[in-house]
Amino acid sequence: MQFVYEYGLFLAQTLTVVFGILAVVVGISAVASRDREFGRESLRVRKLNNRYRDMRRTLRGAMLDRKVLRRLRRSEKNAQESDKPAPGPDNRRVYVLRFEGDIRASRVENLREEITAVLTQARPGQDEVVVCLESPGGLVHSYGLAASQLSRLRHRGIHLTATVDRVAASGGYLMASVADRIVAAPFAVVGSIGVVAQLPNIHRLLKRHDVDIEMHTAGEHKRTLTTLGENTPAGRRRFQQQLDDTHDLFKRFVHRYRPVLDLEHVATGEHWYGEQAVELNLVDELQTSDDLLMAKADEAEVFEVTYRRKQRMSKRLTLAIETMLERVLRGS
Repeated sequence: MQFVYEYGLFLAQTLTVVFGILAVVVGISAVASRDREFGRESLRVRKLNNRYRDMRRTLRGAMLDRKVLRRLRRSEKNAQESDKPAPGPDNRRVYVLRFEGDIRASRVENLREEITAVLTQARPGQDEVVVCLESPGGLVHSYGLAASQLSRLRHRGIHLTATVDRVAASGGYLMASVADRIVAAPFAVVGSIGVVAQLPNIHRLLKRHDVDIEMHTAGEHKRTLTTLGENTPAGRRRFQQQLDDTHDLFKRFVHRYRPVLDLEHVATGEHWYGEQAVELNLVDELQTSDDLLMAKADEAEVFEVTYRRKQRMSKRLTLAIETMLERVLRGS
């Protein structure tokens, strides 16, 4: 009887595991089938005017008496029909883009597609783009490309406003500086116009264990500093020169779009909060992105444009791990 009992328990555990695996496989298959059905990429457009209207109606419906609510709706409908023109091709439009940056500015591929889509419809001198920026900066070439994507709007005569609710520092501010107007929350972190690079060197540890590293290069400055070999004073000087050159490029780019800045004062690598940044001309106005977009919705049609590209599970997992490690290292 003991054998039968143990066998029955083993069989039940085995069937539980098997059914669990089957459920996971069926779920993955369903998701994969749905992804194939909807395609690997999509462009989503949401009208924020409708969102604000629905929020107002929902809250008001819970607060007001039904009779009062009906009278109010009738009066608003009559006022809208008499005072406001119907939506049409000549109405002013505001396109909203959102960029949340990591160290690699990995969302730049989405941003470039969103800007391309907007440029197919936006009218110079009439429409506007608002980009909601959140980024502490990262790789030079990645954020340089992101800033160049925003400059496409400026070059086409589309007014660009950048909003910063929390942080737009270093590469994030490089992007924000392209805008005609920068709006920041009072405690948003902006600035950090500087360049930093660091790398470990374990040459002494390897030497202590009689491990030799050979490195062969063609070109005097093909490699300046290394993590394994012995770094030389000449290599350090060249590496510092490269950082200085990158900093000068950063400053020239910012000055091109914001000539009012005193770069000798603000391009020191320091960051400032929104209220301080206004005084330094790093930003133009103190306001949250929420208030800005609500105000835009009162005077124009506001569309939020989001491009999505399906990524492989391995890439999503890698990005999630990198983001987590970045936040831990930054202490956030």
